[in-house]
Amino acid sequence: MLSQIFILSSKGDRLIHKDFRGETCGTSTDLADTFYRRITSLPGDQAPVFMAHEGRHFVHVRHAGLYFVATTTPDASPFTLVEFLNRLVTLLRDFCGPLSEKNVSLNFALIYELLDEMLDYGYVQTTAPEVLRNFMHTEPVATKPFSLLDLGSIGLFGAETQQSRVAPSSAASRPVLPPRAEQGTRNEVFVDVVERLTVVIAANGTPMKVDVQGEIRLKCYLPSCVEMRIGLTEEFCVGKSELRGYGTAVRVDECAFHSSIKLDEFESGRVLKVTPSQGELTLMQYQLADDIPSPLPFRLFPTVDQDPTGRLRLYLKLRCDLPPKSQALNVRLQLPVPKGVSSLAQELSSPEQTAELQPGTKSICWDIPRCQGGSQLSALFKLEVPGLSRASLLELGPANLAFELPAHTCSGLHVRFVRLPGPAGPPQRWVRYLTHSDSYVLRL
Repeated sequence: MLSQIFILSSKGDRLIHKDFRGETCGTSTDLADTFYRRITSLPGDQAPVFMAHEGRHFVHVRHAGLYFVATTTPDASPFTLVEFLNRLVTLLRDFCGPLSEKNVSLNFALIYELLDEMLDYGYVQTTAPEVLRNFMHTEPVATKPFSLLDLGSIGLFGAETQQSRVAPSSAASRPVLPPRAEQGTRNEVFVDVVERLTVVIAANGTPMKVDVQGEIRLKCYLPSCVEMRIGLTEEFCVGKSELRGYGTAVRVDECAFHSSIKLDEFESGRVLKVTPSQGELTLMQYQLADDIPSPLPFRLFPTVDQDPTGRLRLYLKLRCDLPPKSQALNVRLQLPVPKGVSSLAQELSSPEQTAELQPGTKSICWDIPRCQGGSQLSALFKLEVPGLSRASLLELGPANLAFELPAHTCSGLHVRFVRLPGPAGPPQRWVRYLTHSDSYVLRL
């Protein structure tokens, strides 16, 4: 049971507010301000999902820089509320397009209409997009009209590719319900294989922890429901004892499927059968720990010493172990330094790289827009640390790396085919792969 729902911007501005029960003594602005003050006053980047204040419980999730907040009484199930908020985020993407402060403001009437149909006096009625679609009368307002004729030279995930073969990354984030003038022009299916990589590497280069969390997502724009067959890698194995096919095994420790998936052909041919409705659906989730078939994407080789003037010299050599045809995008290395540092001098290996000393966190932020597989980048940082001692050196590190790997999976899982029965001229089908770092820690 929910009392109120807020959608707040990253600065705490109230974009959406819905009061279902009228139980709160203060105004909605007071509640929103109270939540934002509590959430921003906490140390660190990871805020707790659940918070309590004067008998009122706050539950929130964060997506695209926006806070989706629900207030409730202590007797409500917190995990149910988290699941509902995540489902709300998915529905907003389906009905309004990509999540942003501007897009939420433009589609506020549609969002209020959606909340009215989803909840009655704080009780969830339905979150099924095929049911809600029948009651929606407000048309979505797109921030930028989508056109397949306007792809430019930038393809999927920012990679330069042929216009005729690659759809842009924004293609699957447009609303499922287009304006009435555009009906009948969106018969497309997107299948995304997304993996999150969690790694801890010791100072000697030995991996201490390697974990891959992956999922296969389906975004469907077909107006009618037909059975879809999605074929995975024939060598896909679940568990350490199973062997399949004649090639290199693609192994995961465990996997889970959506309840609508038919698995009668999975054991024999690794085929998933599903009859999707319009919108987004997570078909399968899987996990792989410790033993991945491909090498880790990055290695760091640090050298720490002092120059004759007493400054701390930090030489970093970052090696990208991806295949030569692959690349990493939006690479950012965050390295904590001694708290007494007063200035930073830098020498970077290429002009497109940038680095700065962040005074608030006392860390060096090294940004690399693009890193080709097989390449090696370097940076020399000279830190002025008054009263440098051996104890100060203990404050150095570990390094945290964030990156995106388009068209790459660490598990080796791939989609062989996406087939839909029907007349000639089937809908356009896109298969995309993306691996991004969830937590990539390199100890010095």
